[in-house]
Amino acid sequence: MRTLAGGWKQRLALGCAILHRPPVLFLDEPTSGVEPEARRQFWDLIHELAADRVTILVSTHYMDEAEYCNRVALIDRGKLVAMGTPSELRGHRLSGELYELRCAPLGGALKVLAGVPGVIEAAIFGDRLHVVLADGERNAPELVRILGTHGVQAEPARRITPSLEDVFVQLVARGTEQRTTT
Repeated sequence: MRTLAGGWKQRLALGCAILHRPPVLFLDEPTSGVEPEARRQFWDLIHELAADRVTILVSTHYMDEAEYCNRVALIDRGKLVAMGTPSELRGHRLSGELYELRCAPLGGALKVLAGVPGVIEAAIFGDRLHVVLADGERNAPELVRILGTHGVQAEPARRITPSLEDVFVQLVARGTEQRTTT
């Protein structure tokens, strides 16, 4: 087994785990090191097992993996911070309104937005920024102008539904704020 690649080790481990058809299955990072096509097959198999009344508990720090689950428990430092279906959690109220912003350069935009009133948080999310605004209707149209004055090209911001990662980061940030103020 030591000579197998990571993805093959995961396949073998999953095969061994389900061989005897357990009523409960614990999976820790089940698709770590698995290529995208096999990852999808893993999740298809996990859903088939769940449909056959197997209780499956998956631990992962990849929020896109958690999206495949029926219910999600978000845990920070051993404490439960939220629980629900992925859509319930995505509907969780952030500390403002979430906007997506296409701009370049991303790093320069982050520096500029750090000092803009009404911007609660800004983070790189792939090739875009996710920006949490205190009053999006009022502040979002101003972002392009403000960034432009600092040499950052930007398209108009558009309001988006938070991802599980957005929700988790906000909840963890709130917990950190509460820990530092108490």
